[in-house]
Amino acid sequence: MSYQWDWGVLFREPYFGWLLTGLRWTLLISLLAFTLALLLGVAVGVLRTLPSRGARAAGTAYVQLFRGIPLLVQLFLWYFVVPEVLPEAAGTWLKRELPQPEYWTTAIGLGLFMSARIAEQTRAAIGATGIGMRQAALSQGFTLPQIYRHLMMPVGLRYALPPFTSECLNTVKNSSLALTIGMLELTGQSRQIEAYTFRGIEAFTAATVIYMVISLVAVGVSRRLERMTRIPGMLSGRG
Repeated sequence: MSYQWDWGVLFREPYFGWLLTGLRWTLLISLLAFTLALLLGVAVGVLRTLPSRGARAAGTAYVQLFRGIPLLVQLFLWYFVVPEVLPEAAGTWLKRELPQPEYWTTAIGLGLFMSARIAEQTRAAIGATGIGMRQAALSQGFTLPQIYRHLMMPVGLRYALPPFTSECLNTVKNSSLALTIGMLELTGQSRQIEAYTFRGIEAFTAATVIYMVISLVAVGVSRRLERMTRIPGMLSGRG
């Protein structure tokens, strides 16, 4: 192979600064998106386990809506279409006055998309606690809110921790789609470095390594949380 490697380009300015800026935006997008996904997803997941048919139907409709449309299409809808169908003042504010509209669009759009996946994980985790726990608590005089608050949610969320970690990693990886609406996060900055230096292999290799490091850190934190929160006799911790 006659390609002349030049890894030093990644440490020269402004390219090193571009990578750091891209990493910062990737982390900010992922943090806001995953926080939103957790809050909405857990709430919707609980709805899908309630006795009320209306609550379950609402939760199912939410999941089908956001899980059934590709994330890229959702981002385009939020960024290009929604400002046009809103009242003129609101649309103008979103397009011209809101600071970093690409950031907010990506973070919120990604958060809504991932919340549908979190909702499914929450529903499955609560279901894994078994109907026997609910029936036993009802026989002891617990109300349904008390059962969820003190029994099913604490146990169910422990079951959900490993799949939540996977969804966290998916959130980080999916944040790269921000490039399609003009957000220069890590992938976008790598592409910009390629355009300026013609060193695409080095730039995208660096981005790949950074994504891998983020994933390894997230998995390490998750395993520690699993060990700290496991219930003896119910959940097996990892060594």
